[in-house]
Amino acid sequence: MSSGLTRRRGAGGGGGPSTEGEPSRSNSSQNVRENNTPETSYEKGENGHKIAFDPRDMSESAERSKQPKLTLMEEVILLGLKDKQGYLSFWNDNISYALRGCIVLELAFRGRVAMTKDASRRRFPLADRIIEVIDDTPTGEVLLDETLKMMKQSEKMSVASWIDLLSGETWNLMKIGYQLKQVRERLCKGLVDKGILRTEKRNFLLFDMPTHPVADGGAKDEIRRRVRNVLTQRTVVIQGSQWLPENLEFRYTRTIAMVCAAYAANVLENALSTLGHEARERAFTQTDELLAEYSQWPFGRKASSQGIGANIPQVITDEINGSKDKELQLEVVAACLSVFTRLDSLL
Repeated sequence: MSSGLTRRRGAGGGGGPSTEGEPSRSNSSQNVRENNTPETSYEKGENGHKIAFDPRDMSESAERSKQPKLTLMEEVILLGLKDKQGYLSFWNDNISYALRGCIVLELAFRGRVAMTKDASRRRFPLADRIIEVIDDTPTGEVLLDETLKMMKQSEKMSVASWIDLLSGETWNLMKIGYQLKQVRERLCKGLVDKGILRTEKRNFLLFDMPTHPVADGGAKDEIRRRVRNVLTQRTVVIQGSQWLPENLEFRYTRTIAMVCAAYAANVLENALSTLGHEARERAFTQTDELLAEYSQWPFGRKASSQGIGANIPQVITDEINGSKDKELQLEVVAACLSVFTRLDSLL
């Protein structure tokens, strides 16, 4: 297997839009979540009348209030989209697989999945260790909840196996149903709902296709700044914002995972386009080092050879020490990044 990723410069530009071959599915009616929460509850309103509400909506609202506004998948796909044209490069072969890895990453950061607590797991490579659902509470994000439901109902499998199955990378016909369809389009529609993108129709030769140009550039600008901060500054300071709240758990670990996922998805170049050639090369070298360091567990102990992000190891250590009970979740994060390091050989 390859020890690292092959850089394909300029992946974000050129070519037509990429598709995943099947009609888009609804983000609501076809993705019904099951849990033990009653479907309807009542509270007293004015004049003694009862007001009906769905408790699941309340729990999802509370979930969203303590999570970043955008998921890792949405941040990565935003980096890949052309601002004005609103589509991804036709030549990008990596992004579909990387987005499925981001789904597993997001579930780990949200405390839904973790490595099985078994000392014998250390005999296996990170990517081959078994993960399990530790909390099946819906997140309010359709793709995450659809994956969480499948994981809950399935036998336990490894990180690499789940990413393969979600991507359709399997010869087992009994498990082909695990493949998530139309992930890119569904993510874009979710970003339209959040006011980040808008939907247009564009003619490509003989057919019309929906495209999703950027409607609110604030989110994408913030992601680009955060990427450049991590990859070019000697001391990395990630400012709190509406996109990444100050009190968010694992803010730095999450950002490093996003940078590595963007690299694996072959869209990182789009965040570095304003840098000069030498600075861009240093940024890619720094990404290589981050991916190597954080694709193993425990991580965050080695400083960059370039002096970039000299404070990152200590910041990550502080985040881990502040959440010792969540180390099995962070081990899943490291396992996902280890899958990214061999992405080219898996496709």
